Amino acid sequence: MRIRAEDLVVRYPALSEPALRGVSFDVPPGSLYAVLGPNGSGKSTLMRALLGVSPLAGGRVTLDDRPANAWSRQERARAVGAVPQAESIAFPLTTREMVAMGRYPYLGPLAPEGSADRAAVARALEACDVLALAERDLMTLSGGELQRARIARALAQEPRALVLDEPTASLDIRHEMEILELLRSAANGGMTVLLITHGLDSVVQFADRMLLLSHGAVAAEGTPAEVMREEVLREVYGWPISVHTDPRSGAPRVTPLRSNAGSNGA
Repeated sequence: MRIRAEDLVVRYPALSEPALRGVSFDVPPGSLYAVLGPNGSGKSTLMRALLGVSPLAGGRVTLDDRPANAWSRQERARAVGAVPQAESIAFPLTTREMVAMGRYPYLGPLAPEGSADRAAVARALEACDVLALAERDLMTLSGGELQRARIARALAQEPRALVLDEPTASLDIRHEMEILELLRSAANGGMTVLLITHGLDSVVQFADRMLLLSHGAVAAEGTPAEVMREEVLREVYGWPISVHTDPRSGAPRVTPLRSNAGSNGA
């Protein structure tokens, strides 16, 4: 699935400036596209705009060259899996029950699971390393375990595209890298993956292209090497940053530096 945004503008009534200002990008099928930026740069607003939650004041979103608002809710639910940054759990659920909710676009509210549904849920549980937690109450899971269960729910949906907001939040190093490798593998298999993240270092090893946002506008777009430049990152993040090339992976590596004020250890 191709995800394309053209000159997106999103305004909130309480803000004098747009939350998004003329944001454009093109994510071809089978690619992993990362969206980065500091707090308040518009990353989560962008996700809501792509999913039709935040209304557009300008521009348009297309899915496979078809306007996003021309897709029915069921069509979009089957085609695009979403993992928001946070959500509330209103009633008791086991991990498996939560993951099985990813089959809702195919089953509806009352239809029983079939063999294909059970197989999709089992694959997703295993892929996200939560199979052993299948019968655990969600309230007993750690933050990282719950995050992996939420990603498994999106994978159980078997979508053609995944849009994820901070999917590796609360994960330890092993599970962060496993999830990124899983998403990379999904993209290699033809799924379109759009990943919104705060992390500057890990995702550059996996992304085909990146979008860097600043104050709701595009600060840089391109390959990781084109986006991860010291002068750009220092301006966007307002902090001294060093960038060098990892000799093993060839990917840019980002190192935040101490500010001058704290360099003497006082």
